[in-house]
Amino acid sequence: MARTSSRRRAAKLMAKPSGSTMVKGNPDDRISSLPNDILVNILNRLDVRAATRTSVLSRRWSQLPAMVPQLTISARDLLPSETKTSISKAEIVRRTTAAVAKDPANAAVSDAELVRRTSAAVAKALADAAAVAKALANAAAVAKAVANTAVAKMIKSILARRDPGGWPIRLSMTFYLRDGVPISVGHTVGNAMATLKVEKAEFTVLTEKKGRKCSIDDVVNYGTRFVSFFNECHNAFAGLTRLYLENLRFRESNFVSNILVTCKQLNYLGFFNCDTEDWITLQVEHAQLIELSIVNCRFDMVKLTWVPKLTCLVFLFWLTSREPPLALGYVPLLEVLRLSNAARSLDKMLKLSTFLHETSVRDLTLGFQCEKIWVQPECLTRRQAYVFQQLRILNLVKIPEGYDLTWTMFFLEAAPSLEELYMTVWDHPCEMEMNQEIRREQLYSENKGVEWESPTSNFKHHCLAKFILVGFQAKDYMVSHVRRVLKAAVNLQDVYLYDRLVCAKCQEKVKNARRYDALVRCICPGVNLPIKFPCTNEDQRAVQKRMPRGIGSLAKIHFLSSNKIKAEHWPRIAVDSLGAIED
Repeated sequence: MARTSSRRRAAKLMAKPSGSTMVKGNPDDRISSLPNDILVNILNRLDVRAATRTSVLSRRWSQLPAMVPQLTISARDLLPSETKTSISKAEIVRRTTAAVAKDPANAAVSDAELVRRTSAAVAKALADAAAVAKALANAAAVAKAVANTAVAKMIKSILARRDPGGWPIRLSMTFYLRDGVPISVGHTVGNAMATLKVEKAEFTVLTEKKGRKCSIDDVVNYGTRFVSFFNECHNAFAGLTRLYLENLRFRESNFVSNILVTCKQLNYLGFFNCDTEDWITLQVEHAQLIELSIVNCRFDMVKLTWVPKLTCLVFLFWLTSREPPLALGYVPLLEVLRLSNAARSLDKMLKLSTFLHETSVRDLTLGFQCEKIWVQPECLTRRQAYVFQQLRILNLVKIPEGYDLTWTMFFLEAAPSLEELYMTVWDHPCEMEMNQEIRREQLYSENKGVEWESPTSNFKHHCLAKFILVGFQAKDYMVSHVRRVLKAAVNLQDVYLYDRLVCAKCQEKVKNARRYDALVRCICPGVNLPIKFPCTNEDQRAVQKRMPRGIGSLAKIHFLSSNKIKAEHWPRIAVDSLGAIED
């Protein structure tokens, strides 16, 4: 009753006003006097569920959700919030063993019997945990199916009520590749493109299982589903401006090329963990493509033959033991480039002057995944250095710890217009292969560093204004490098020295097992590595005295912990975690 009366009062308040009602009946009813365009602007700032709920307020309000200029519907937003907490197998064993040992009924039993009872209790606890995990997985699958169906119904209902002669609309759909929902969404969007003024249309196609949890059968199955979806909804794909795909394996080697040919209006195309059964050379020719992201994909080679509008390229984690399987052809507007990989001992070093020829990259990110440095520092001629003339921002991510950093000065000498330099030095055991036997079998490098000596004495850089170093420790090789940058960059204004990053995975594990040091060391050895970050004012002054001696730099040095990263720095520091869309 209370909810019903509340809705009636809200409907009365929101109903289209008459002049007498506004003045005499309810002097506080101001929202009802607003014109439709303002109310639509308000609804456009809400998520789609909140916006559609207002349609029950009155006949006038029932028409407004269909008038919003931006319609964003995501199955992920419709999922119930997770409240479960996961417990590792090691923690289950520890808790069960402790419980058996404390049980008074086991006080007088022999050691052999105690071991038997403990083993039985642990086996039962693990079996129960597995059953719970399976039940949670099934519940999650059901929730995704329900959310997926809701996406199809919502988009169909809202677009059916939209005025064909109204304002243009921008559509953004996120849904799972399951059941008949993708085809239903595709047909609805295709019909909208034929009857309405659709300014932009985006598909984010997700899979139920995420990257590392997908088996080969899973990605093949997902690939087959997507091919059916694509073939049924050519009209929708022909008008898409943005498309993100993940965890797909295509049986037909030319299918990726078919996507590029059909989706002629794409401004953004993203692949994560996608490939074909036979490794292929992917030729990319597209007149409208502005952003291209290829992450953890298996192609023999990607050739950007003709992409005249491409401004941003992300190419991460290639799986060949050579230079990046990427050829930059006609990409005259390319400004932002991200490359990242975990190199092995046999992988070839990359000469950027050759790789970036005929480009004018302004924003360059290079990631090393805490492994071997795969960039070859060069002594450039004036002609070779031309490719770095426009470089303004450089971000070097996950440089392995403990190795000389002099090689990074190559970039300062090659890029005279560089304004911002970011470096993250971090050995992160959660993302590294720590098993020494596996490292030997898979040919991981024991020596991850690279040597380089500048051919120019007393080199000076006049444009660098900011130097951000994450993972700073008061060790000689790091202090020497900061001093080296201070000496070369004569107009440097600020140096930000951040503590080692705190991994969210490690942090959660440590939080759950803080009292059990041995278990913590087993879970994540990196947590207990000695950190030599100067935390106190006294330590910071001592470090500063070691840096500017005889240099005369006026740069201000900031010492900051990793939980106080400045908002302007965080997108650069966290850039290496991007690529896949997480649930």
